[in-house]
Amino acid sequence: MKIGISLGMLNPSLWVEAAREADRLGYESVWIPEHLVIPVAMTGSPHAGDEHPPIPANVPVFDVLSYLSFLAGQTEHIHFGTQVYNIGLRHPFVIARAVTTLDVVSGGRLEFGIGASWLEAEWEAVGLDFNTRGRRVDETIAICQRLWSDEVVEHHGEFFDFGPVMFEPKPTHSPWPPLHVGGDGPAALRRAATVGDGWIPMNHALDDIPAAATKIAQLRHDAGRPGAVEITLGGGGDLDDLRHRADLGIGRALVRPWQSSKDALESMRRFADEVLPEIRDYPVTAPTP
Repeated sequence: MKIGISLGMLNPSLWVEAAREADRLGYESVWIPEHLVIPVAMTGSPHAGDEHPPIPANVPVFDVLSYLSFLAGQTEHIHFGTQVYNIGLRHPFVIARAVTTLDVVSGGRLEFGIGASWLEAEWEAVGLDFNTRGRRVDETIAICQRLWSDEVVEHHGEFFDFGPVMFEPKPTHSPWPPLHVGGDGPAALRRAATVGDGWIPMNHALDDIPAAATKIAQLRHDAGRPGAVEITLGGGGDLDDLRHRADLGIGRALVRPWQSSKDALESMRRFADEVLPEIRDYPVTAPTP
């Protein structure tokens, strides 16, 4: 089982030191959440049953791919994840270029988490139609994958239209960096199966994960894609809980060993001493169709 750290649950002033320490201690990855802009007037939530957004409008937000590129220069082994990148809000050229840059400067340590977004007001602020976001996300993913893999790319679609272009350099990963699809609806499960390498559930109860993972595995099989989708989920405190998650098919847990930011580094060290050696080699139950 892989154990990562969600830096979004930590004071940003500690991100650099925490990433360095996580790298030294043997954590597998660090992940940063992402938004392009946070409107003052916003409604809704990604969490079922919640009426209010889970973030305040003044939350500090960084350009996640730039920040992770900076962290890549501070570390040697640890991987970097986006939790998750709102891929429909930008032009595919901008996305593909930034992702390639991080992938190259990190030596292939990128785990690209993407989502269709839940915050309608953010789409409105950018001037895009929230109701067509699914089709826009699908088209954006397809263009990025071609930019990352094809020598010459030409596209004439619903949202983007351009003649032949070339895109160099290519990412270190072939054909493209790992894509982890966030979300819980049918479209997210379809993307995880047909274009993704991983799935990041947002609203699934823990014990509902296996059924959804089996559905993804079946969709992947039907699409003729080999291999299994890796599941990444936040949470997991003690060793028994992490083993239970692995038994449910969760391959990566994003943990928060600390109670507050002031004790984060020491808590990360204690967790690394007591838990990491016991869970790293614990087998993950892979879902099957």
